[in-house]
Amino acid sequence: MNFFEIIHKDKKTQARTGVIHTDHGDIETPVFMPVGTQATVKTLDKQDLENIDASIILANTYHLHLRPGEDLIDKFGGLHKFMNWDRPILTDSGGFQVFSLGLQKEEKGQGSLTKIDDDGVTFKSHLDGSTHRFTPESAIQIQHKIGADIIMAFDECTPDDADEKYTKKAMARTHNWAQRCITEHKRLNKETKNSELRTKNYLFGIIQGAGHKELRQESAKAISDMDFDGIAIGGESIGYNMKATKKILDWVNPIIPENKPHYTMGVGFSPTDLFDVVECGVDMFDCVAPTRVARNGRLFVHKKVNKKLYINILNAENRENKNPIDPKCTCFTCQNHSRAYIHHLFKAQEMLGYRLATIHNLHFMLNLMKEIRESIKEDRFIELKKEWTK
Repeated sequence: MNFFEIIHKDKKTQARTGVIHTDHGDIETPVFMPVGTQATVKTLDKQDLENIDASIILANTYHLHLRPGEDLIDKFGGLHKFMNWDRPILTDSGGFQVFSLGLQKEEKGQGSLTKIDDDGVTFKSHLDGSTHRFTPESAIQIQHKIGADIIMAFDECTPDDADEKYTKKAMARTHNWAQRCITEHKRLNKETKNSELRTKNYLFGIIQGAGHKELRQESAKAISDMDFDGIAIGGESIGYNMKATKKILDWVNPIIPENKPHYTMGVGFSPTDLFDVVECGVDMFDCVAPTRVARNGRLFVHKKVNKKLYINILNAENRENKNPIDPKCTCFTCQNHSRAYIHHLFKAQEMLGYRLATIHNLHFMLNLMKEIRESIKEDRFIELKKEWTK
């Protein structure tokens, strides 16, 4: 059985449905993946995630390395057993976190916490100031110990404002690191293939190149030519700037192999963002925004409820409102609680309020993905997109 199967292609766009097969279950695509940075999707437990039908979640290599450490997770038999989650997990490599801690501009220094060289990255923990080092090999070793189903190559996430000279140098470094990640991944697989605790993991490469068309296309070709199981499009602009995201996808899509899953990293701030990347043939995307904004009181709703596609539960208009967040929503929160109650919980800073809000936002996004998959299968994706975006 192939790791990834394409099931149906939309007749009017590049949108498609498919299935990713892993040891911990199948993932229907396109899929939005909730982010569980530190082996937890903030405020939610296993049952909450199962109830909203999350088919895969993300964890963060950088943060898990610092706390509790990959060796401890490995002693428990991997992250699935450590957190008692029996569905698929994807781990990033820590590249973006390294980028976010420093400027990554050699001529101006790279921030007090980060130092990048051609062999890897030396950085200081934001927790206690201790010094750590990631290389392509160690990033893969850590992820193997964590035991995720899908793991990411170690890359240098170049900022959008980096000039072409620096971006080209960083991209070459990313390509070199990518090949080293593949070599180490294969070595570890060969050594551990008979381990009873081992999860078969699949390695994705990451396209970089910032906002430079020729570099993006060069990176897409280089990463696509390597022996990766999937292809991710990374960089500061992806998801953060949707206009730039779509432009970059137009540049690289003709180059990326069709038979591998395509992953845009960091997409999902707004429900409408999902339509933009799905229309370009993207199969996977993740974003911390739905859970983060939920904890700040920004809750997603259908267009008929509010044209902005969200409400602020903290607003005074919700103080005595007996209605659910969204009458069309079937999540636990909307089926059991009023806006007035959730408003009260937020005003009182009760933890339950953050949990109920997070359940709603993630259910909203995952349910929208079900609608999108059905629309692709029935060749009415464009019609559904117009309902949400016009």
